[in-house]
Amino acid sequence: MKHSFIILDDDPISIMKTRETLASFQNLHLVASASNYDDGLNLILEHNPSIVFLETNPTDTTSNLSLRLIDELHRYLKVVPKIIVTTSSTTQAFDAIKYEVLDYLIKPVSKSEVRKSILKFEKVIIDVPQVFSPSTAPPEAFAPIIETKTIEIPIVEAVIDNATLEIEEEAISDNGSEHAETENRLDEPLSIVNQEHPSIPVIEQFRKEDKPLIICVKSYGDYRFIEAKDICYLQADNNSTDIHLYNGEMITAFKTLKHFEGVLASPFVRIHNSYIVNIDYVSRIHTGNAVCYIKNTTTKLPFSKSYKENVDSIINSITNGNYLEI
Repeated sequence: MKHSFIILDDDPISIMKTRETLASFQNLHLVASASNYDDGLNLILEHNPSIVFLETNPTDTTSNLSLRLIDELHRYLKVVPKIIVTTSSTTQAFDAIKYEVLDYLIKPVSKSEVRKSILKFEKVIIDVPQVFSPSTAPPEAFAPIIETKTIEIPIVEAVIDNATLEIEEEAISDNGSEHAETENRLDEPLSIVNQEHPSIPVIEQFRKEDKPLIICVKSYGDYRFIEAKDICYLQADNNSTDIHLYNGEMITAFKTLKHFEGVLASPFVRIHNSYIVNIDYVSRIHTGNAVCYIKNTTTKLPFSKSYKENVDSIINSITNGNYLEI
């Protein structure tokens, strides 16, 4: 599948070099290029490309190229193209993170960095539902909408610590008094009555300490929820972080690895300038080669001398459990 792209840059020579670099990727298709804000905006609205390579720190300030273009695109498009910043300065990297750009590449753009960016892009679009236009939609897309009705369910189930608790209406004795309270009743009720619609139960949130840690990766209204326990390791990639899950999936978050180091506690441990590992997925540590192995994979993560104490703490944590050394 080919991905269309547009280059926006105030420097014609820079546009030419970027085009030459991208020409070696068969899955990329150049639609157009422009050297100023107005022409670039019109081209994007006309062609609706998948990716825009954007210079955000132009030499010619009259071109008006900047991250502000992203805000303008949100005014007109439901699905905004993924933005890859291409510039010679790192001064706007932090602002680019706020705008949730796909990547931030330093000129001259190298093939290896572009390859990483395209792989990130393809990872992202796997989870985005395809939007059909009237001219490309299959016939079944225009099938009549069937009205559905909600069926009331008399029993509400809530999962607590992998056990299912059924909440049923309490039996009432003949004299109207309720039966004795159920043994081991929770301190807080699991459900309340919806006053406007009594037939629809409302499940209250469980206490925070009873719930697993959920990490939300948010991008333009797309909320991706990940359970922290499913993360094997996190890998720094410029100003973003690649989150690697136990099922082999990789999700990119536009936060630095240092940010995750500050918000994630045990079992997550920093072992390298580029890596944070989940202790629960460490299968082997080779101190001679300075690498950690990830369970059920061939992945080896390097650890550096500056984080040796953290690696020692991983070894101590594992050996302090139900442990037998042979």
